[in-house]
Amino acid sequence: MMALIDEESNFPKGTDATLLQKMNQVHGKGVIYIPPKNNYETQFGIKHFAGEVFYDSKGFLEKNRDALSSDLIQLVETSTNKLLKQAFHDVLSSSTIKSSVNPKMIITSASSSLRQASDGKKRVPTLTGQFRQSLDSLMKTLTVCQPYFIRCIKPNDFKRPMLFDRELCMRQLRYSGMMETIRIRKAGYPVRYTFEEFLIRYRVLLRTSLCDPKKESKQKCCESICESVLSGEGDWKTGKTKIFLKDIHDTMLELERMKELNEKALLIQKVLRGFKYRREYLRKKAAALVIQKHWRGHKGRKLYKVVQHGFARLQAQVRSRQLHFLYKKKREAAVVLQARVRGYLAKKEWKRKRDAVILLQAHTRGGLARKAVRKMKTDMYLSAKEKEEERQVILGRQKHLEEVLRRKKEMEAKAQTEAITDQDMVDSIFDFLPVMVGGQEGQAPVGFEKFELKKTITEEIDIDDVPMEEDLPRGDDDDDLDEYSFSKFASMYFQGAATHTHIRQRLRQPLLYHEDEGDVLASMTVWWIILRFLGDLPEPKKQVRGSSTQERFMPQELISRKDRRLSHMVGLDQRVLRNKNQRKPSTVPEEPGQNRKGSMFTDLLARNRKPSAVPAEAANPKVYTVPEGSPRTRKGSTFTDLLTRNRKASPATENAPPKPTSSFRKPSIIMEESDDLTEVSKPPTLQSVKEDGDLVEGEGEGEGPTLDRPLTSLEKLHIIVGYAIVRRDLRDEIYCQICKQLQDNNNRNSYFRGWILLSLCLGVFPPSDRFIRYLQSFIRFAPGGYAPYCAERLRRTMLNGVRGEPPAWLELQATKTKKPMIVSVNLMDGRSINLPVDSSSTSREICQLLSNKIKLKDTFGFSVYVALYEKVWALGSGREHVMDAISQCEQEVKRRGGQEQHAPWRLFFRKEVFTPWHDCKEDKISTELIYKQIIHGLKFGEYQKHVKEAVQECINSSLLEAKSEAKWVQMVSSAHAQGPYVSSRQKADSVKAEMVDYAREKWPMFFSRFFEVFKLSGPALPKSKFIVAINWTGITFLDEREKRLLELSFPEVTGVHSVREGKASSQAVSLLTLKGDFTLSGGTAEDMSELLTMFLSGLTSRSQYAVTLKEADTQDDPLLLSFKKGELIIIIKDDEFAQERGWIKGQNESTKHTGAVPTEAIIILPTLSKPTNQVMSLINLSPNQRKNIIQANQKETGTMERLAPATLKEFSLEYFRQPTKDVKRQVMSRNAAPERLWANSKEPIRQPLLQKLVGNPELSHKACLAFTDILHTYMKSSISYYVFF
Repeated sequence: MMALIDEESNFPKGTDATLLQKMNQVHGKGVIYIPPKNNYETQFGIKHFAGEVFYDSKGFLEKNRDALSSDLIQLVETSTNKLLKQAFHDVLSSSTIKSSVNPKMIITSASSSLRQASDGKKRVPTLTGQFRQSLDSLMKTLTVCQPYFIRCIKPNDFKRPMLFDRELCMRQLRYSGMMETIRIRKAGYPVRYTFEEFLIRYRVLLRTSLCDPKKESKQKCCESICESVLSGEGDWKTGKTKIFLKDIHDTMLELERMKELNEKALLIQKVLRGFKYRREYLRKKAAALVIQKHWRGHKGRKLYKVVQHGFARLQAQVRSRQLHFLYKKKREAAVVLQARVRGYLAKKEWKRKRDAVILLQAHTRGGLARKAVRKMKTDMYLSAKEKEEERQVILGRQKHLEEVLRRKKEMEAKAQTEAITDQDMVDSIFDFLPVMVGGQEGQAPVGFEKFELKKTITEEIDIDDVPMEEDLPRGDDDDDLDEYSFSKFASMYFQGAATHTHIRQRLRQPLLYHEDEGDVLASMTVWWIILRFLGDLPEPKKQVRGSSTQERFMPQELISRKDRRLSHMVGLDQRVLRNKNQRKPSTVPEEPGQNRKGSMFTDLLARNRKPSAVPAEAANPKVYTVPEGSPRTRKGSTFTDLLTRNRKASPATENAPPKPTSSFRKPSIIMEESDDLTEVSKPPTLQSVKEDGDLVEGEGEGEGPTLDRPLTSLEKLHIIVGYAIVRRDLRDEIYCQICKQLQDNNNRNSYFRGWILLSLCLGVFPPSDRFIRYLQSFIRFAPGGYAPYCAERLRRTMLNGVRGEPPAWLELQATKTKKPMIVSVNLMDGRSINLPVDSSSTSREICQLLSNKIKLKDTFGFSVYVALYEKVWALGSGREHVMDAISQCEQEVKRRGGQEQHAPWRLFFRKEVFTPWHDCKEDKISTELIYKQIIHGLKFGEYQKHVKEAVQECINSSLLEAKSEAKWVQMVSSAHAQGPYVSSRQKADSVKAEMVDYAREKWPMFFSRFFEVFKLSGPALPKSKFIVAINWTGITFLDEREKRLLELSFPEVTGVHSVREGKASSQAVSLLTLKGDFTLSGGTAEDMSELLTMFLSGLTSRSQYAVTLKEADTQDDPLLLSFKKGELIIIIKDDEFAQERGWIKGQNESTKHTGAVPTEAIIILPTLSKPTNQVMSLINLSPNQRKNIIQANQKETGTMERLAPATLKEFSLEYFRQPTKDVKRQVMSRNAAPERLWANSKEPIRQPLLQKLVGNPELSHKACLAFTDILHTYMKSSISYYVFF
C-alpha cells in the first residue's frame, strides 16, 4: 500500500480517488483490507493485530508529497542570520535532498540550473519513502543490538493519582502490541547464541570426559553442555550456526556458570594461600631451627655446669664417708678398749665391796645374835602388858614404812605419766600403730593380682604442691574469737545447773535442750561412753549374760549393720553385667551370708566362681590371712547406717556355699518392693535413762551386744561418732560434752585422751552454725600441735560436709603424726601414685590431683574405684568421701574376722562414664588409660558375656566343637597376622582410639553412672523404687534385676531441675520428658540433676538440629526461611548470624531451603545425630495428646499410679496448728518437749488439730468433743475431764 501511495504521488495527474481505486483493485480481495461500501465513500479500513482501523483518503497524496519550495531553501542559504543557517546546516551542506530534523520539511540543494532543479524535484522523497528508510535503519540497529523497550501506559484520562482504568490500560496494551509480543516471545526462543559465543561463555560447564572441545565440534560441545545442565528443563534447539534458548534456560546456565566460577576461584585462592603459607612456614621453620640450635647449646652448657657441680658434691660425699668410716673404726676400737678397762675396774671394785660386805655381815650377825640372847634373858622378867606395848610400836613403824613406800611409787608413776607424749598416748589407746602407706596392705583384690606381681612405677605428689579446693572464707576477725568463750556458751545454753568444767559424775539431763526424746536418751548414752573413753569412769566388769537384772544393750541404731555384708555398704556400681571365669578367690573366704534374695545389683559374679583352698604359706609377704574361728567369736561392726534398719530381709537358701566373684560394679541396695506400700518398719529401740543416771534396758531385750561389758577404745569411738552421724541434732551435744571434760581437767591422761577424741570427731562431722565460733575459740588453747591440726580439720570438714562412716585406721595414724595420710592409687597402665589425703578428702579432689600429676586433659568421667576381695565399686568424682569407703572396707574385714589395720583394699583410677561428644583424639593419655582398662576387663572376664555373644555370632557351636583347641589357636593367630591392623601397619594410637570407641558404642551400660531413686510422681511404672542409669546414649530406668522399665534418649528430655516436696522430704529432681514428667527422690538426686544438666547443655550447644514451634511464611523476604510448625531445621553455624542476637542460619530439612530463623520460633534438640521419626512425632503432638497416649498405654498394660507413702507427721507439719505452750510443763522441767499433735495422747484437746478450724468457734467446740468421745468410747483411755468454754 505504501508503494502504491508513492507511485500515485509521482504521477502529475494522480488524485486521491485514483489512489483509492488502485488500492481497491490490488487489495480488494485481501483479508486484512476493508474496501469502502460504495464508490462515493473515501474511507477504507485495515485489520491490524490490535483491531480494525479506518482511514480517510482525502489529502493522502498532498500529505505524502510534503514538498518544500526551492525558493525557501535559497532564501535560507542567502540569509545572514547565523542561527537560521545553523538550524538548516545539514540540508544546506548536502547537494542532494535530505530529510531535516522536521520530518515534514524537504530541503533541496540550491542550484541555478533548471535541469538540476527538475532532477532534484524527481529525487524529492515522499513521507512514505522517509518512513520506509527510517524503518530500514531501525531494523539494522535492532539486528546489531539487544534492545529493551519501555512502554508507557496512561492509567486514566483524567490525570488523577490512585485511579486505574482497566479497560483503558488493556486497550493500550493491545494496541501497542504488547500482548502479541508476549505471545510471540513466549512461543519463540528469545535467547540466541552462535556456537562459538556459547562455548566461550559457558566453557566452564563443559565436562571434558563427555566431550573434548579439542576433538569434537563446537556444536556437539554446546549440545553436551545443554544436555548436562538443561536435562529436564523444557525445550531448546540448535540450528546450523546458532543455539536457541528460552529465558529460563539462560537463567539456569548463568546460575550454574556463576557457581562453577566461584568454585574455581576458591580453588585458585586455596592454591595461592597454600603457596603463601608454605613459604611462610619454611621461613619460620628456618628461624625455629636457629632458635633451637642456640637454645640447645645454652641448655647443654647449663647441664654441663650442673653435672660438674654434682661431681664436686659427689666427691665431697665420698670423702666425708671415708673420713666417717675411719672415725667409726677408731671409735669402735676405743669403745672396746674402754669396755675392757671398765670391766677390769668394775670387777676389782666388786671384789673389794664383796669382801667388805662379808666382813660387815659377820659383825652384824654376831651383834644380832648377842642382842637376841639379851632379849631372851630380858623377856623372862617382863610382864604381858609391856609385851603388848612393844608389839604395837613395832606395827606402827611397819605402817609408816609402807606409807612412805606407797607415796614414792605414786610419785614415780606420776613422773612416768608426764613423760609420755601425745603420740605415745595414741599408741596406748589404739594399740601400736605402724607407719604405713594406705592401699598396700594384704593381698590384692581378685582380678588385680597383676598389679602386685609386676614391678609398678611408684610416683609421689608433694604435699606442698597439693591444689586443694577453694577454702571457706576465712574471717579476718580472729581476734574477735575471744568473745566466743566456751564458758559463755555454757551459761547461755546449758540446762539446769550444768557447768562448763570437768566432772566425773553421770549427768541427769543433757547439756543442751532437745525436743526429741530419742536425742535425750542418746545424749545420756554418749556421755557415759565419753567418760569411759577418757578414763573418768572405770570399765564395767564382764558379766555372764542373764546374771544381772539390769543389763544395758547397745541401741538398735548402732547395731543394724553388725552382720551386714560389703554388698550392703557399696553403691549401685557393683553390677552383674560382667560374669567372670573361675579365678583364684580372695585369701579371706567370705562366711555364709544371711538369707536374702539374689539381685543383679547385689553380689557381683556370685554365680560363676568356685571356692578354692588357700595354701598355708603364701609367696607374697604382704598376704594377710584371717585367723580361723567361729563366726560367733568374731567382733561385729559398732557403726550403723540408718538406711539398712528399715529394709526387709530377703529369703535365700540357708547354709549356701559362698561364691565370691569379682566385678567392677556396685550391688544394688534395693530390695523387692512390698505389695503394701503403707507398710512402715518398726522404729529402732532406744534406751531409757533413770533419774539416778543408770541406763535401763530397752525394748527387744536380748537383741544386740550389751554396753555393760569392757569395750575397746575403737569401739567407744565408733559409738560416739555413729550417734553424731545418725542424729544431726546430737552433734553440738557431743562437742559440748567433750569440751566440758577438757576444761580444767587436771588428769593428764584424761586430758590428752579428750583432745585425741575431739580431733577425730572434727574430721567426721561439723558443728552447727550456732556453736562453730565457740568451738574455734576453744581449739586455740589446745596443747602442743593440736591447735592448728584441729583448726584445719574443722575447716576441711565444714568445706566438704559430714562423713558417713567412722574413722579408719589411717586416720588414727594421722592423729598420731598430725600430718596428711599417704594412700596409693593404681592406674590401669601399671603406675602407682602416692598422694596425701585427709579425713575430708573427696573423690573429686583425688581425681583432680591425679589428673594434674599425669597431665590428663579430658578429666570428665574418670572416677576413683575401691577394690576389696572380689568387690570393686566406684566412688565417682564428686562429693563422696574416700575415707568412708576405706572405713567400709575395714568394717568388712572385721566382719570376716580380720584386723582393720590389715584390710587389703586398693584404690584405682578408671573411666566411669563418657560424654556424648567424647573424642578419643583430644587426649592421648585418656585414650591410653581407657584402652588399658578395656584390655584388663577382656582378660579378666569383665565383658565375658558380650565377648561370648560376639563369638557365637561369628562361629556356630557345631563348627566350634569340630576343631581342637590347638587348631583354633593356630587359625586365630594366622587370621590376626593377616588382619587389616597388622597388614596396613596402622598407628597404635588410632587402633586404641577405635577400640575405645567400639567399647563405648557397644557397651554403654558398662560406662554408666547409677542412681537409686524413688518415684514420687509421674507415669505409672511396674516399680516405684528403681535405678536410673545415665550414659552417653540417654537415660534408662532399671529394676533390681536389671529389667529395663523405661528408656529415654536425650532429645526426649525437655527439662531437669531440683525440687523439694514438703518439709520432711529429701532432695528430689523433676525430670520433664515427652513421655511424661517424673519426680524422683533419692540421696544422690542432686548429683543426678547436675549430670543431666551438663549433658543436656553440652548437647544443645553442639547440636545441629532444631524443631520449629510455630509457622512462619516469609516468601517476601528471601533472607528469611519459611517453615511450618513441627519441621526439622538443620542449623548452619557460621559468623553470618549470631545466636545471641536472636537469629541463626538454618536449612529446612523438607524443602532444602536456607535462610535466617528466629531463635524464639525453634527449640534446639540436645542430640548430635538426626532425631528419629518417633521423637519427631512426639514433639509435634500437643501436651494433651501425649498425655492421652500415655494414659492409653497405662490402660493397655494395666499399670496404675502408685502414690508416694506419707505419714501423719508430714501431714501435720503442713496442715496442723502450732503446738500450744504449757507454762506448767516448762516450769516443772526445762527438758520438756513441746506438744506433739500427731502422736498418741491420753488427754483431751482444747483446740482442734486442723489449722482451718481454729477460727471457727462452733466447729472447734465440736471437734474437741469428738476427740473426747473417741478417747472415752473407742480408745478406752482413762482421761481427766475438763470444762470447755
